[in-house]
Amino acid sequence: MAEFPPEWIATEYAGEDVNHLIDVARSPSGVSTLYEATGGDPSSSPRWHANMIYGGDQEVIAALRARGHQVWGAIGLYRQPDRPLFDAQEQAFLAAISPVMADAVRRALLVGESADPEGPDSPGMIVLGPGWRPESMSPGVEEWLRDLPDGNLAASRLPTAVLAVAGRAARSATSSDDPAEVAVARVLTRSGRWVVLHGVPLAAIDAQRVAVIVEPAHPSRIAPLLMSAYGLTEREQELTRLVLQGFSTIDIADALVISVNTVQGHLKNIFTKTGVRTRRDLVTKIFFAHYEPRLRDNERRSASNRPLRGGPAAAAGSHR
Repeated sequence: MAEFPPEWIATEYAGEDVNHLIDVARSPSGVSTLYEATGGDPSSSPRWHANMIYGGDQEVIAALRARGHQVWGAIGLYRQPDRPLFDAQEQAFLAAISPVMADAVRRALLVGESADPEGPDSPGMIVLGPGWRPESMSPGVEEWLRDLPDGNLAASRLPTAVLAVAGRAARSATSSDDPAEVAVARVLTRSGRWVVLHGVPLAAIDAQRVAVIVEPAHPSRIAPLLMSAYGLTEREQELTRLVLQGFSTIDIADALVISVNTVQGHLKNIFTKTGVRTRRDLVTKIFFAHYEPRLRDNERRSASNRPLRGGPAAAAGSHR
């Protein structure tokens, strides 16, 4: 697939229009058509005119929501002019498969970061084969394993948490109840850090294989980046995360148990530090400064069949 043109991304995050990805992600249904969003007149939308240049008339956007409601991406489907509208049954189908697709995206990004890590805090991955024996390890995963409570690689026994997650992942792969669920465990390491373990079943011809991914339990990947880039306080970072999630001023006040005036004061400080004037400007700046480089990097990675990565792009000079 060709790279998205810069003007498409700018319009998506800063343009005045309907059916934006972020609006669909925040909507109750998580699915929206351009026809419905424009009240039956798609030609009134700049988005429709841009789509028509590429040959797409009807558009439906579906947010890829995991079962915990986290959004891991979106899918856009298009039909040529004079083709039928996307009907209610098709939209319901997209909503139904959204959690499965979200889980697939999340797993792919975790596996990609583990297979091609960018730094010491990158996820680590270990692949277990028959008899729960390690078959391969990503660079640096040994340090994660040794830091787990009973980690002792010299004893030729994997930490209990790794085996437990691997067992749950293998069971979910053979279960007919909910095969899309992924095994997750949160563990306090010897060094006092919380980590998250993900168990991911892998397709194999001759035997069941499971990948266990270990990563830091960051409350948000963007938080440390915001602190270093803009000098935001912990409270300002917390408030910024809520703004990026679409919380209103009143919602933020309720969530943080502070007054509306205090929220507005924090917002003023955040705007000053980041050099923006509005919430929309803040969202746009965060995306273009920290996430667009990752989007462009993944476009190139996809074209060359290399592992994809999630989270903000690494800072200049920190690549391996």
